[in-house]
Amino acid sequence: MLELDVVGVRVEMPSNNPIVLLRDRESGRYLPIWVGAVEATAIAYAQQGIVPPRPLTHDLLRDILQTLGATLTEVRITALEDGVFYASLVFADGTEVSARPSDAIALALRTESPIRGAQEVLEEAGIDLPDEDAEPVADEEQVKEFREFLDHVSPEDFG
Repeated sequence: MLELDVVGVRVEMPSNNPIVLLRDRESGRYLPIWVGAVEATAIAYAQQGIVPPRPLTHDLLRDILQTLGATLTEVRITALEDGVFYASLVFADGTEVSARPSDAIALALRTESPIRGAQEVLEEAGIDLPDEDAEPVADEEQVKEFREFLDHVSPEDFG
């Protein structure tokens, strides 16, 4: 299992559907998972430290786990089948409970539990996004063409 960090909740355009974006700590690959609006809000609230006046469903579940003395040790994104992601909640006593990834992620953020993803899921659905801080890399042909342009251009060409 690969360690994943929650980058945040985004809205995919043009469909306007929310996604939660996870990032593999080791490879830097991203895993986008489409989620519902309610779950996207719950994840965003947890990331931003927003505490609602009354507990949301995921806050309630966290409180129930604490009251019962159950410890969520990790959340696993386990599979991707026919475009549907699957997850499980793993407890200290070894119990595993199937969950939607969105709910599992929202709960993991509230309990500060690690999120892990199966290698196969990252291989199938992971994407590489360009590093925003990285310089764009031009291929040799582009550099050659640009140099030729610079060799033949004069100020009058921009007149």
